[in-house]
Amino acid sequence: MKHLFTFLFIGLISLSVNAQDKIAKIEFKETTIDYGTIDKGANGVRTFEFTNTGDAPLVITKVSSSCGCTVPKKPKDPIMPGKTGEIQVKYDTNRVMPIRKTITVVSNAETPTVSLKIKGEVLDPSKTSVLNKKEKSVMAE
Repeated sequence: MKHLFTFLFIGLISLSVNAQDKIAKIEFKETTIDYGTIDKGANGVRTFEFTNTGDAPLVITKVSSSCGCTVPKKPKDPIMPGKTGEIQVKYDTNRVMPIRKTITVVSNAETPTVSLKIKGEVLDPSKTSVLNKKEKSVMAE
């Protein structure tokens, strides 16, 4: 009986080692997208492109953001080795403020968790700052 358990244990170890031979790898074209300065209500959709550089299908199980104002969309199907995919991110540009958000991607890749970032600033063009107005100076006349 002892030999049977030893044999089964060694068999399970060898199976797990063989399963490790093929692994998915996720490589993003860029991990930060800079919106720059955009107007309130502008198009807030941006896309993170990636490639499966591994030799097993890549399955993205979860994509989440650090705030409800940012909505990420993950691919539904596995990404085969050598193929590309994308994660679409939509930021609510009706919020006038600086953008500093993190999108977390969880997959079966060699690095199972990857953090992506978006940054920029949303301005309201109808509200101009006193600092931006250039009026004639009394001294200039």
